[in-house]
Amino acid sequence: MNTKIPPPLQILIVVLLMWGSSYLLTTGGFDFQGQAYVAGLFAACGVVILVIAIFSFREAQTTVNPLDPSETTKLVVAGLYKFTRNPMYLGQLLLLTGIAIWLGNIFNVLLLLLFVWYITLFQIKPEEEALEKIFNDDYRAYKNRVRRWL
Repeated sequence: MNTKIPPPLQILIVVLLMWGSSYLLTTGGFDFQGQAYVAGLFAACGVVILVIAIFSFREAQTTVNPLDPSETTKLVVAGLYKFTRNPMYLGQLLLLTGIAIWLGNIFNVLLLLLFVWYITLFQIKPEEEALEKIFNDDYRAYKNRVRRWL
């Protein structure tokens, strides 16, 4: 698999870019009543989804290491995985959305889109190829049944 940057590091990079754009760009700022609460809600939902998704993998006794899907021993299709094939990445996106709202700069939306593009191209698609090789028709049927994001 061609992925080289672990997703937690990818998140840190996006957060640093968001923080930098929020403080360095003089335009694009926004502020609204309840902004911190909305940001907290998005971030909390993201963390909850991440934790539930990770526990699903632990419960199935398979790896959560996204850099080496060859270690995967079971295809997890229950719980959140009935609704999205990538709840961990969805949780990360919601967490980043919360941070973007909290920082209050519209340009951070572009960084969210960049994150979705990057994680899909360089993480999700290679993972899908690896899982298809491991689980064959079972994974193809799962892909046909459940969307990549939502």
